[in-house]
Amino acid sequence: MEPVLNRRDVVAELLSNRGEAAAIVGLGACVWDAAASGDHPLNFGLWGAMGGAVPMGLGLALAQPRRRIYVITGDGEMLMGLGSLATVIVKRPHNLAIAVIDNEKYGETGMQRTHTAYGVDLSSVALGMGFSVARQVNHSEELRASLKTWQESSGPVFLNIKVKADPLPLVLPPRNGVYLRDRFVKALKSND
Repeated sequence: MEPVLNRRDVVAELLSNRGEAAAIVGLGACVWDAAASGDHPLNFGLWGAMGGAVPMGLGLALAQPRRRIYVITGDGEMLMGLGSLATVIVKRPHNLAIAVIDNEKYGETGMQRTHTAYGVDLSSVALGMGFSVARQVNHSEELRASLKTWQESSGPVFLNIKVKADPLPLVLPPRNGVYLRDRFVKALKSND
């Protein structure tokens, strides 16, 4: 089945009605998609550190147990950091929600096919790791039905969202790492 969802629309939906939720956003297109939905001080985008979004989100979820923590990352990055899902299950943070934006491509290195294009099912992997909430999302109706779970269900929550691999224009957030770190920490403290 060919993906039909637009990644930029999906990320905008995931970040809508977020309240005080903080978002760790995986490198590349996910960062650009989050920026396209509006720059926000509670977004922390990774410009590098492939495979680091879930571990960083886990650490933040453990450090901020009263705040919802979102991780939005791509399939290539998730495949690189699959072991981090096991650590998430060992720690079982109730406030962590992970969304994989799965276009079945390594977008940053030339659009080579990832393993998900060959049948690797990341939501089944998450279920096998021990996630009690892990879903594959293929259509807008499934996305709408999953938003309440994403925003409110006791976690950890895992969504694998299939999106089209369309090239989209870059929307860059600020790129100064010190500024982004300081802004994110300030926003976390001001909302405690």
